[in-house]
Amino acid sequence: MFGFLKKSPGQKTDDDASANQAERDDTVTASWRQRLKAGLSRTRAQFGGKLKSLFSRGKVDDELLEELETLLLTSDVGLDATQHLLYHLKMRAKRDKIDTPAGIQQALSDTLYELLLPLEEPLDIGAHRPFILMLAGVNGAGKTTSIGKLAKHYQAQGLSVLLAAGDTFRAAAREQLQTWGERNNVTVVAQQSGDPAAVIFDAIAAAKARGIDVVLADTAGRLPTQLHLMDEIAKVRRVIQKADPSGPHETLLVLDATFGQNALQQVMAFDKAIQVTGLVLTKLDGSAKGGVVAAIARQCPKPIRFIGVGEGIDDLRPFRARDFVDALFE
Repeated sequence: MFGFLKKSPGQKTDDDASANQAERDDTVTASWRQRLKAGLSRTRAQFGGKLKSLFSRGKVDDELLEELETLLLTSDVGLDATQHLLYHLKMRAKRDKIDTPAGIQQALSDTLYELLLPLEEPLDIGAHRPFILMLAGVNGAGKTTSIGKLAKHYQAQGLSVLLAAGDTFRAAAREQLQTWGERNNVTVVAQQSGDPAAVIFDAIAAAKARGIDVVLADTAGRLPTQLHLMDEIAKVRRVIQKADPSGPHETLLVLDATFGQNALQQVMAFDKAIQVTGLVLTKLDGSAKGGVVAAIARQCPKPIRFIGVGEGIDDLRPFRARDFVDALFE
């Protein structure tokens, strides 16, 4: 009465497909960790390399803490985060009676991980359709490039994407975004000139009409000190809300990691103008200032949605605190 299905040669079952997908995912994850480690090589050379020398004495004493304080500050960790890390390292060493170089390094690694973990908050775009992401940042931070990479990221998840060329001020910004659109085979809504808010309004209307899943809205670069220009980007946000009262569903601030401590001022200024909900940290491979992530965690803890460690289209990935810390200490 009951029979069993036999798999013919070459036929794949659901279990086979799941196993193959899991294997591909593991390969992608391993590849990303390697790129992250390579991308953070400058920070690791300054930070991780000197740590081994510091920890070689095998005890957490005043001399070690003083030298470690200098190292953390020169790595753009910032005073607040530095004091936090030193205090908790000292407490761990006393509590666990740590007296080996490996033990001290592990204690600092764990303390840094615990500091950064609250920033690990993956972006959930399933609550709205279209899901509207507004991207902002200063000139040169990598907004337009990040949009192109995000388009690829969401396409890989099987989602449809539309780009809004809202940077109508910078020369060639529209053309740059259109190039990314062509590379990803994604529609770009643009105008020869005109009001950036109007461009984004039209893009949202088009996305609704076409059943698009994700809208990535570019905006013109702004310096936080240019108050009249910050007012304009606040206007863009208000116009998005007219197009979709629930939007923007995510307001991403793109930060250039090479700016170091100045990045903190940018977060505060843009947050005041447009209510930043998440960060994209770019160019971590271009400096030895990866410590700014710790400063952000202490002074303006916005979720870091994505980090970038290269120019490749796949070099922008969701932030994972453990992977980031491991890449600094390995």
